[in-house]
Amino acid sequence: MLRSTATCGQAMAESTANDLTNRISAPSAPHGGEVLTRLLAKARPLVMGVVNVTPDSFSDGGQFLAPDSAIAQAERLADEGADILDIGAESTRPYGGATPVSFDEERQRLDPVLRPVVAVGVPVSIDTIKAKVAAWALQAGAAIVNDVWGLQRDPDMARVVAEHGASVVIMHNRDAADPAIDIIKDVTEFFSRSLEIAWSAGIHRHRIVLDPGIGFGKTAEQSIICIARLHTFASFGLPLLVGASRKRFINTITASEPMQRLGGSLAAHLLAVEHGASIVRAHDVAPTVQALAVAATIRLAR
Repeated sequence: MLRSTATCGQAMAESTANDLTNRISAPSAPHGGEVLTRLLAKARPLVMGVVNVTPDSFSDGGQFLAPDSAIAQAERLADEGADILDIGAESTRPYGGATPVSFDEERQRLDPVLRPVVAVGVPVSIDTIKAKVAAWALQAGAAIVNDVWGLQRDPDMARVVAEHGASVVIMHNRDAADPAIDIIKDVTEFFSRSLEIAWSAGIHRHRIVLDPGIGFGKTAEQSIICIARLHTFASFGLPLLVGASRKRFINTITASEPMQRLGGSLAAHLLAVEHGASIVRAHDVAPTVQALAVAATIRLAR
């Protein structure tokens, strides 16, 4: 099953990626687009630390809802070695059950937190599906938009990213998991549509990251396949991000609650990096930084 899935998905990726890669290229970039380039120039896997300013996130809901707690958590993750701080104020709960929030409520949660987090000095990513929230956050100092619907949910998102010269994480998503589909093919087709939107809006390719969306609209097996076959998406010629931290697929392998999945998260992220990930998104930054550093040192000693 894995072999046939990879073959089909890789063929599609190769047939679409070259065209999209060329078309999204442009001779010049808007001001501010150098953030992602500077980060990737570190020539090592990057760690994106998670700051959830929400009452209902699947693993730490409510823990950092208070502004002081959220700011302290951001400072802690930066001290632990986070390269990017990903802050969100609306839970996207990959397994469903999230309560939608209005623009006003999402901004109210972010307002006392975002600028102090930007002041920490680590590039900030705004995790939102609303273009209005993204625009406000970019004006407040965020540098990256992390859109879990890959520019395909809010029709103004691509325009906002382009106009602000921001970087963007395009994540694959589905309204519901379908165990019958070829998940590699589905992710590849989704990325192709998102990149067409990005190109049409004028988003430059050096500001784009692709994320297969572990746990989002996928069965546990499909999430595992996306990590195992991550190299397939390298055909797009863009950096890849994997966020496997505390995800439910780990529980299907070894029974565990979200806060008990550090070992599984580290294993998934180490393998993701082996398969081409440039960025991993983690709740537990210090152990992730350590694991990546040790793995890299051992790899160099071969």
